[in-house]
Amino acid sequence: MASTPYGPVTRRVLGALILGAAASRAFAAPKPRVVTLLGDSITAGYGLPARDALPARLEAALKPRAPGVRVRGAGVSGDTSAGGAARVDFSVQADTVVCVVALGGNDLLQGLDPRQTRANLDRIIRRLKARRITVVLAGLTAPNAIGRSYARDFGAVFPALAKQHGLTLYPNLLDGVAGNPRLNQRDGIHPNAVGVTVIAARLAPVVARVLATRS
Repeated sequence: MASTPYGPVTRRVLGALILGAAASRAFAAPKPRVVTLLGDSITAGYGLPARDALPARLEAALKPRAPGVRVRGAGVSGDTSAGGAARVDFSVQADTVVCVVALGGNDLLQGLDPRQTRANLDRIIRRLKARRITVVLAGLTAPNAIGRSYARDFGAVFPALAKQHGLTLYPNLLDGVAGNPRLNQRDGIHPNAVGVTVIAARLAPVVARVLATRS
C-alpha cells in the first residue's frame, strides 16, 4: 500500500469533511417530486407555446404550495381514454409521485360508449396504483345538448371510478373556462393562455393536498 503524508487522525477528519460536503449538497438539492399530467390536447397545450401550456402553468401555481415540485406533461392531442390506456406504462415515467389523469374529452366528442370510457380509465388507474403512483382523476361535465341520457351516463363515470378506487376527484377540468369565449381559443374547445391559468389555479390546491400525503 502506498504511503500517505496524512496520519490516521488527519485522514479521519478529511473523510468526515468530504462526507459532510456530500451530505450538504444532497440536502441543498433534494430530488424533485414529479407530477405527471396524462391527457389529451388540453394537457398537451394545443395551440399554445410551452410556457403557457397546462404543465408549465400548473407547476408555477404549485410552487408556493409544494416547493420542489416538477410537472411533466404526458398529453397527446386527439388521444382518447383507449389511447391513454395503451401508453400509460411508458408515458408516465417511473419517478412520478402523483399522476393527474385527464382523459375522456375526445371520447365525449366522438360519442363513444361511456362504459368503454370507464373501462379504459379503470385500466389506467389500476396500472398506476400497481406502480404506487397516487392518482388524481380529472373529470368532465358533458353538455345536455348532446343528449341528456348520454350526458348523465358520461358524467357519472368519473365520480364512480373515484369512489371505487378511493381517488381524489377533480370533478371538471374545464370548470370556470368552458363556454367562455374570453378564455378559449377560436375553436371554442381549447383554452387560451388565460384559460389555462384559470385551470391551473383551480387544480393546484387539489394536487398540493395530494402531494402533502406523499411527503
